Amino acid sequence: MDLRFGDSKPTDEERAAIDTLLGPPESSWEGADRSDADLRWARGGREARERRDLLLPGLHAVNDRIGWISEGALDYLCRRLTVPPAEAYGVATFYAMFSVKPRPATVLHVCTDLACAAAGASELCAGVEARLGLGSGVSVERSPCLGLCERAPAALAIKAGDPVRTAVSAPATVERAVLAASAPDSAPEEPPAALAVPQAGRAGHEELVLLSRVGVVDPASLDDYRAHGGYTALRQAFAIGPAGVIREVTDAGLVGRGGAAFPTGRKWQATASQPDHPHYLVCNADESEPGTFKDRVVMEGDPYSLVESMTIAGYAVGAHKGYLYLRGEYPRALERMERAIRQARARGLLGDDVLGQGYAFDIEIRRGAGAYICGEETALFNSIEGYRGEPRSKPPFPVEKGLFGKPTAENNVETLVNVLPILTMGAQAYAAIGTGKSTGPKLFCVSGSVDRPGIYELPFGATLGELLDLAGVRKRLRAVLLGGAAGGFVRPDELDIPLTFEGTREAGATLGSGVVLAFDDTVPLPRLLLRIAEFFRDESCGQCVPCRVGTVRQEEALHRIVERTGADAAPDIALLREVGRAMKDASICGLGQTAWNAVESAIDRLGAYE
Repeated sequence: MDLRFGDSKPTDEERAAIDTLLGPPESSWEGADRSDADLRWARGGREARERRDLLLPGLHAVNDRIGWISEGALDYLCRRLTVPPAEAYGVATFYAMFSVKPRPATVLHVCTDLACAAAGASELCAGVEARLGLGSGVSVERSPCLGLCERAPAALAIKAGDPVRTAVSAPATVERAVLAASAPDSAPEEPPAALAVPQAGRAGHEELVLLSRVGVVDPASLDDYRAHGGYTALRQAFAIGPAGVIREVTDAGLVGRGGAAFPTGRKWQATASQPDHPHYLVCNADESEPGTFKDRVVMEGDPYSLVESMTIAGYAVGAHKGYLYLRGEYPRALERMERAIRQARARGLLGDDVLGQGYAFDIEIRRGAGAYICGEETALFNSIEGYRGEPRSKPPFPVEKGLFGKPTAENNVETLVNVLPILTMGAQAYAAIGTGKSTGPKLFCVSGSVDRPGIYELPFGATLGELLDLAGVRKRLRAVLLGGAAGGFVRPDELDIPLTFEGTREAGATLGSGVVLAFDDTVPLPRLLLRIAEFFRDESCGQCVPCRVGTVRQEEALHRIVERTGADAAPDIALLREVGRAMKDASICGLGQTAWNAVESAIDRLGAYE
């Protein structure tokens, strides 16, 4: 290992930020003042290297306190963890929320993605940039989706310091965004999570399963959660044992809600049966797909349900440690999940003896830092371990060698919280909801040109038209993007598509993670496609050639089509098809494999460039 440290030194503030996380250094080999003993032998290197997974939290600590990561701070962090500075620099520059160049202490992220673009994000950006020019002490950054699509357009202000302060402005105006950036402590409080659930408080709310507690319980109160059925499922899990839990989940037909739709029971059984130990559980709460915000609403409105469901999943697969990988752009979800975990730990619902059953399980939160690719499970593992969030080749699969090279079960938030009703109502009753192949309830993120954007819970089998009727489509519908940026467009005359995995597949579409973005005829479709291409080009990790080059060529071709008004687009469309096939066939992970989907569907189904 080549540890080539520079001569730059950390400031006292940078050193304090890192030492607060890691504790004081024990020897000069970690950055302390040199003693006579340090001249005789080196010690602590192995222990430091085993803490490589603290690199990402260390980068967050510096970025939160200072606003950017200097060479001196990076070097000091690398000394503390015995990480080569060149590798740490590669990690720091991988994430959009970090900066290795000086910038103001306050950063205002203004979303320019699909829902916000349709709601006037470009005008918002122009107005904010005009108000917060040079010398304002605020850096304005145009950002991919912030997960606030139901309140588009959106902005997030982050002011570095001890502690770091954040303010969300959504729906944002120029005045509100400027106030959030200049005085985050004085910005208006965010509305309650229940406002993102249009079904809450309306007729039929009592029939909701996954969202039944959002807007009903106090998200800060463990007692309130337990009074509304909380921890009944965990007690049932202990009563039937790990094998019984896996059997119930399998019989219920639960499949992953992140888009891949892999049977959850099979994944858990494969993890539990591995002889190698320890086993790990990872909850993927890094939803970065444009148009997706369901996991945020669950964590903000019903955080204890995720703590309980992670505990059940850990028990089933034989894990004693769970990691919650949470989007860096979700400050309120972070605060509520931290409180829920602390309270659960204090009340014996996490820790060495959960509910007095002799089972040890705890949860650690790891914050993402702005990388869509980390939604891919193996890229997420690399990120937690302190490496660049690049996908791994498979096999081996995560159930065999996942996090830290050990058997790992990875599920997203929605998948995990489905385990609670399975155990409380029973597998047969749960499987009776929905259809034979797509069982249970499903959460849909509806935004764009609708009157009531938000999270909707419907049983599998409801049609796209029924969902849009609930949300209330504004004006004349031009197209619906189903499945998010990695999904595809459907026409207004295709709203009878059943919202099931098999139904959307037969219709030549995809359900994905449940994104439904409606666009009326005032939204310029070519500009929308260009924004999707820009998103994939920017979010590609660059590891494989088909994706690294293909996403750039796709964006270039769409730029030429958009700017070449009235000219023949046929040559560039042919190029797009060729590039799209190459990305789909040869990319390592789902990002490159799906980067062409939305553009292809817009050309073939909507006649976007005719």
